[in-house]
Amino acid sequence: MSRLPPFPDQATTLSLPGPAGRLEVAVDPPEGDAAPLPLVAIVCHPLPTEGGTMHNKVVTMAARSLRELGATTVRFNFRGTGDSEGEFDHGEGETDDLRAVAAWVRAQRPGHALWLAGFSFGAYVSLRAAAGLQPGLLLSIAPPAGRWDFDAIELPTMPWLVIQGEADEVVDPQDVYDWLERSGARAELVRMPDTSHFFHRKLIDLRGAIKHGVRPYLPGADG
Repeated sequence: MSRLPPFPDQATTLSLPGPAGRLEVAVDPPEGDAAPLPLVAIVCHPLPTEGGTMHNKVVTMAARSLRELGATTVRFNFRGTGDSEGEFDHGEGETDDLRAVAAWVRAQRPGHALWLAGFSFGAYVSLRAAAGLQPGLLLSIAPPAGRWDFDAIELPTMPWLVIQGEADEVVDPQDVYDWLERSGARAELVRMPDTSHFFHRKLIDLRGAIKHGVRPYLPGADG
């Protein structure tokens, strides 16, 4: 077993041993004058086979939004993406990758809350892992219901925010709404009108929706 690197205090990219080899991980501390919170949020990226990486603009905006509230964020490339080793594994291996990153975070920051977030395929992966990892909060942006098997997912019991663009051309918004209703999911759903899958010209609106939606669940918040 490779020796695990320490959790950095400054923004950096590092390599973490994963189930299929090296994982490329980016850690960023809270933004600017935000008071640091005992909170680490892992943000998962969209489908690698369609160009998704941890540098995707929705992923980076989601992470920035959380850092502006005082969270430290962790982004990473799934196996076979960027400098991460291995090959695409249709969600199975990627869920193992997420579990490995989460285990590292919890070992290094045992006094911190752990949140999971994901965009598109990353939302699918984080949903698959949520029941086992039991994060303090789950954030799902454009979860690709209808493209992947969502009916087999154990529904989250923790606070759960779902953000869906109503003009999404990749994920059918109605498939998302139908899945949430059919499954009886207890999610807070935010519908963003005139918003495409990649939130073109809507990234600032996304930032506001994330910050408004998660603020009541921040460590130390009254809500």
